[in-house]
Amino acid sequence: MFAGIAGRYDLANRALSLGMDRGWRRRLVQKAVARKPGRVVDLATGSGDVALDLREALDGPAQVQGFDFCEPMLEQARAKAARAGVGEGLAFGRADCLELPLEDGSVDVLTIAFGLRNLENRPRGLREMRRVLHPQRGVLLVLEFTQPDAWFRPLYYLYLKLFMPVVSGVLTGRPGAYRYLACSIEGFPDKAGLAEEMLSAGFTRVAYRGMAASAVAIHEAGACS
Repeated sequence: MFAGIAGRYDLANRALSLGMDRGWRRRLVQKAVARKPGRVVDLATGSGDVALDLREALDGPAQVQGFDFCEPMLEQARAKAARAGVGEGLAFGRADCLELPLEDGSVDVLTIAFGLRNLENRPRGLREMRRVLHPQRGVLLVLEFTQPDAWFRPLYYLYLKLFMPVVSGVLTGRPGAYRYLACSIEGFPDKAGLAEEMLSAGFTRVAYRGMAASAVAIHEAGACS
């Protein structure tokens, strides 16, 4: 599905979010940078926006890796990094979030933007993220769609199910991919529900903040044992 829309993925995101996705990602990056990490891994990196922003915002020798299961998306990320002249301290690779090619406790900050919904087994994925984070200073930052505030929900789902497939079909030629998006959002837990899933996976000190009438949220979870 993602391979088929890789070439126009960024354009569709900008249009369908009315440009707000850039601000959401910026907040995620700011939270990661505030931790002064030595090693950051961006999961479900897609076309690499978060990974690139992280590398540009981090000082000194910090290392950033972006992982995704979809090679055409990774090709977009590598091309974007090359155009920006970013090479040192940034790498992209193919990986499954359910079985990461990383050692236990080896990562300071994990970020994942709009990818958690797509995991086949979310509890297993969260446990795997917990495994690779440093047991004292490790932090998981999740930017994801969630259940919006009650007053906004009818309008929001009208947008998701009627307007978004039409616009995405024009922009990408693949409206089915964005029908899947609507279904995946509808079945995703609300902010408190996702926080409970994180706690069940072994995370601690879970905090979250909704944006855009809580249609989107950032969850921050500590890995302290």
